[in-house]
Amino acid sequence: MKDSLIIEKAIEEIENKSWGVTEEFLKIHQLEYVDNKPVISRIDKNKPDGTVIIYFVVANEQFYFAVYLDTKPEISVRSIYIEPYHSVYFGATSDNVNFKELSNITTLNVTGGWNKGDKVKWAKKYYKNTCIRFEPNPKADEFEDKIEKLLDYLEQDKEGINQLVDIADGYVQVFSSFHNGNTMLGGYHLDLKTIKRLANLNLEIDFDICADGNFYKD
Repeated sequence: MKDSLIIEKAIEEIENKSWGVTEEFLKIHQLEYVDNKPVISRIDKNKPDGTVIIYFVVANEQFYFAVYLDTKPEISVRSIYIEPYHSVYFGATSDNVNFKELSNITTLNVTGGWNKGDKVKWAKKYYKNTCIRFEPNPKADEFEDKIEKLLDYLEQDKEGINQLVDIADGYVQVFSSFHNGNTMLGGYHLDLKTIKRLANLNLEIDFDICADGNFYKD
């Protein structure tokens, strides 16, 4: 199925505001546009039931306007959701082991971090410790998919991750930006399988939550 047909149906909803949540959300927020078209962050076509999720960029915010579409027997909008922004990564820090040494503990490719003494880009100060990060799925996605993909990645080198946990206080960090439209933010779900996988890697998990955006008018 062509992406253009799916995108067309999603944009049709944005323009016609058939769903109440679309109408209410677009009263208080604007989507980001380029060449008179709403900007798409990601099209998720990985659902086993054929559901497609299109994540539209909300202007000046981190969360997304998400259109869920059925593709069988025909393309139709199933629901609208203001999808939180989630950053889900494994991080390890140390006061006395440098970036290269920490990176060499595991066979996994580091996706970010810094050395102790490096200048903080957004502030007039310097890092007081060294940090490495692994975030294999930085794109727009649901929390459950992000934690699953992170664990899939970390399990490729269980021994290295265990060493980072012991040597550098490694743990899973979740940062989320929820839309604070009516003070009901929603939350996270960790099923038993995910909890067991975290335990098998000897991993703690920390949640950092922001409530952003404008309140609904009605």
